[in-house]
Amino acid sequence: MADRPLRVLFVASECAPWVKTGGLADVVAALPPALAALGLDVRVCLPFYRSIRREVGEAPACATVLGALVREAPLPSGIGTYLIDAPWLFGRDGGPYQDSEGRDWPDNARRFGLFARIAATLASDESPLLWRPDVFHGHDWQAGLGPLWLKTLLPGAAPSIMTIHNLAFQGLFAPEMVDALHLPPEVYAMEGAEFYGRLSFLKAGLHYADALTTVSPTYAREIQGEAQGCGLHGLLARRRDQLVGIVNGIDDRVWNPATDPLIPACYDRDHLAPKGVDKEAVQRRFDLAVDPARPLFGLVGRLTWQKGIDLVAEVGDRLAGVGGQLVVLGT
Repeated sequence: MADRPLRVLFVASECAPWVKTGGLADVVAALPPALAALGLDVRVCLPFYRSIRREVGEAPACATVLGALVREAPLPSGIGTYLIDAPWLFGRDGGPYQDSEGRDWPDNARRFGLFARIAATLASDESPLLWRPDVFHGHDWQAGLGPLWLKTLLPGAAPSIMTIHNLAFQGLFAPEMVDALHLPPEVYAMEGAEFYGRLSFLKAGLHYADALTTVSPTYAREIQGEAQGCGLHGLLARRRDQLVGIVNGIDDRVWNPATDPLIPACYDRDHLAPKGVDKEAVQRRFDLAVDPARPLFGLVGRLTWQKGIDLVAEVGDRLAGVGGQLVVLGT
């Protein structure tokens, strides 16, 4: 390994611009090229959803693992991907986790259980690929069984990292899925993947991964307490020495007001005057009083306590009292 770059396999259920429901997709899109610019060899493993197939077509297959084809295609950033093509699990319309009516797919455990096991296989001696990662980097519950497989079954397994983007979504399923997914029965324990009588994909990842990261040092501290630990605070507190908070960065190729084609006027820190044009456009779009002197606040995020919407609600009257305006985009 000394004579080649460190190889990292990102394993996630989303990656912009191909499939996105939240910030996870932005991180998985932006972080690999940033690491590649530092000299690492990074690839991304994703389910081959029907929506991705529409973007890339029939990407060439490079291997078969557990009955699924592994296809290759580059992201728009140039980062290579391994697309897990299991049409019986991912070849359907709707979102990555829910159908078009907003109902969870009833076979999500099987879908992401197989996905994580295939991705883990690619990070072990059982991989049929020539490219072998030095690190398995799983993201959120959909990749959570990967570290479990790497620790308990697969030979020559790479060390693993799990990143927590949202601790509230844990991938909880009936205990019968332990047998259905052919997991070692001993992992269904408090010191393992069991969570209050259910199988937790996220807890599996947090228990078996060699290192844990999350989106900021503050969040890393908060989730070790009962208030924001979502029932996993004890595990995270015990693993505090392996838990690191790293502030998410910004992909300034996309989020850059100096070059953004979607705003009426571009600006930068040395030329702020055009920003007033954009502010007026927002005020008009949302039928607010057009007034350059009034402070305008924006919030983008799900309307849940996790995103701090309760804090915004608490100060709403005060904002209005000083003439402030508030625009919220979320569900």
